[in-house]
Amino acid sequence: MAASIFIGAASSAQAGIGAEGMGARADGHWGGELGAGYSWGLAGFSITPGAGVLVANDHTRLYGRVEAAYKIPAFARIGAGVRISGDHTRPYGTVAMPLLPMVDIKGNAGPKYYAIGLTVGY
Repeated sequence: MAASIFIGAASSAQAGIGAEGMGARADGHWGGELGAGYSWGLAGFSITPGAGVLVANDHTRLYGRVEAAYKIPAFARIGAGVRISGDHTRPYGTVAMPLLPMVDIKGNAGPKYYAIGLTVGY
């Protein structure tokens, strides 16, 4: 019995690599974010650590992030994340809605951070 529960949970687990391209305003700078992450999911919930770069007119800055989300099938993935860039740590909310298979339109918003763009994969 316990083995069948474990096998069922393992088979419903999902993981995958994804990439994002977003227009963003972070810490007072407009630019483009290019990032990648690896998502682990189980029963609609997912954890996605990732990293990327914000390219603005006057600087380029690396960032790291971690998002936790819940996927409402055929509708949206909603959640929250934390973005770390330099000495700034910013919490934010996130929503991603499917456009095509494996392609979502995604928006993030939090204190001194806003972004909208596309996510491919996961």
